[in-house]
Amino acid sequence: MAVQYRAPRGTQDVLPSQSYRWRFVEDLVTEVSALYGFRQIRFPTFEHTELFTRSVGDTTDVVQKEMYTFTVNGTERSITLRPEGTAGTMRAVLERGLLNEALPLKLSYLTSCFRYEKPQAGRLREFHQFGVEMLGSASPAADAEVIGVADEIFHTMGIKNLEIQLNSIGCPECRAKYHAALKAYFEGYKGQLCETCLTRLEKNPMRILDCKSPVCAEIAKDAPVMLDYLCDDCRVHFDGVKKRLDVMGIPYVINPKIVRGLDYYTKTVFEFVSNDLGAQSTVCGGGRYDGLIEQLGGAKTPGLGFAMGLERLLMIMDAQGIEIPKERACELYIANIGEEAGIKASALTNSLRREGFYVECDSVGRSLKAQMKYAGKIGARMSMVLGDDELAGGAAKVKNMATGEVRELKFEDLSDALYDLGVEDILAAIEEDQEER
Repeated sequence: MAVQYRAPRGTQDVLPSQSYRWRFVEDLVTEVSALYGFRQIRFPTFEHTELFTRSVGDTTDVVQKEMYTFTVNGTERSITLRPEGTAGTMRAVLERGLLNEALPLKLSYLTSCFRYEKPQAGRLREFHQFGVEMLGSASPAADAEVIGVADEIFHTMGIKNLEIQLNSIGCPECRAKYHAALKAYFEGYKGQLCETCLTRLEKNPMRILDCKSPVCAEIAKDAPVMLDYLCDDCRVHFDGVKKRLDVMGIPYVINPKIVRGLDYYTKTVFEFVSNDLGAQSTVCGGGRYDGLIEQLGGAKTPGLGFAMGLERLLMIMDAQGIEIPKERACELYIANIGEEAGIKASALTNSLRREGFYVECDSVGRSLKAQMKYAGKIGARMSMVLGDDELAGGAAKVKNMATGEVRELKFEDLSDALYDLGVEDILAAIEEDQEER
């Protein structure tokens, strides 16, 4: 039968054979960030469009070309699927009064985002991000701490060959002078700039530095750099960030061309870049956005954060051969012959599951041969068969599916046997670790 419906272009299904990989990554990033005091926040899939045009910036590619925007039931109210996580987090912070809590406020999120762009490896129209946001500290120590969270996540995952690229894009005061210098530079190339960048030239010339057009990118290579225009305050702040990263043992390189793709950034911006992903080299990016809360109607509040794409995390782990622990296998399959044995199998299965073991029994009505074949397919580590004799004796033969070893156990001893199976795993892991050392 032909498949009637297919997933929309730019989306993907995460099947059970792969979902354990996602759970591993999601659990790890959440646990590491929690060690730094970041607590998880969840926010809606869609927001009022004005939230994104005001925060992300109406000169960015995200707002101009990539947002999924629609009106509500024939009204003039405009709604947009979230293209990133920071704006929704800031809206929730303001609406729910979270800035009244102890500062700095540290939040993290795991969320899906939506951008209409050409699907390619590591960049889908529905993608997933992990991010952190830190509000209430203007100190360069906060910048170093946020970069440190991302660095620790990659270190814990075992990801290597990442380069932290660092820049400062200044504050509104020094950026105004830089904009004037950029505009003067790009005015000499107006006949060569793409149509989008001609618009940016008038509204926000820094956006030209982020253009994907090869022609515009080539022109931008010789453009003035923001570091030459930093005011004293921004320069001191940037020096403070670098000094703290130095003492934390976190290496970095200065890349004066980093501007990031969203307009709310100020001062520190950074990216974690890999050479193992081809053109899609950025696996994490972020920076400071000291004016964002005020821009959205709140009191002046410094802030910063980062986001990393989970799809790209998994890609780089694959590229580097990093093995993700397999999901837990079935520890015992209880096969049965006959109605009474089937009832007993259900009772034992339920009892052992309540003790925390992964146990299965037949729920389809298969023959004994088919049941054992199924036990092999799901990778059951032990199996047993219940029939009239086993019911009468209160015991059954349990087979280790890997070694073929068989031993008879009373029903009440099954949990001890399953516990011992787990202990064997621990001992085997210790032995393997010792061999590697």
